[in-house]
Amino acid sequence: MSRRNLVRIALYSLASLLLAGIIHIFVVLTVPGHVRAEAFARLARIGADRTFHVLPAVAPGAETLPMLDPEMGHALCWFRLGDGPVRLSAAVNSPFWSMALFNGAGEVVYSLNNRTSGSGELAMLVLTTPQLSILRENPPDNLDELIVIETDQAEGFVLLRAFVQDRPSAGLISKALSGARCETLRTGAPKSS
Repeated sequence: MSRRNLVRIALYSLASLLLAGIIHIFVVLTVPGHVRAEAFARLARIGADRTFHVLPAVAPGAETLPMLDPEMGHALCWFRLGDGPVRLSAAVNSPFWSMALFNGAGEVVYSLNNRTSGSGELAMLVLTTPQLSILRENPPDNLDELIVIETDQAEGFVLLRAFVQDRPSAGLISKALSGARCETLRTGAPKSS
């Protein structure tokens, strides 16, 4: 082989590597956006927003969402804060329950369980900073009973999980998860001074 052919092969190889690198960087940077859009499309298929939806029991190969614990019952509520603050409440009689609040990117923003909630029940309010400012002018009567989570995220979802001890308790856990509330906070008329 001549020196000229070796240089040509080296340049083609270098150009191929450079092109492969550019394509790789492009794919790595665009995949999260596609995954996020797919995740919210999947949540929308589960049901309407601002309602807890009890997910079916986890079965291998048929998970509604990835990474769910088969020993737990699950309920999910997705929301957009542009529609107003979200009030979450639940009373789950289980040896262990937990709640995780996720932002639109699927990252945990806040979590708690029955031991850290204080009363053993879930009573939470999720809102943006401007919504909190408005709420301070006309607070609901039970504001002191709520865990208030202020976020700069416009959308997100809540995953409520409860430990299922045995088959007979599965129905009770499912009923408790069905009774969980995820709704727009309703405030009364402004209080007079």
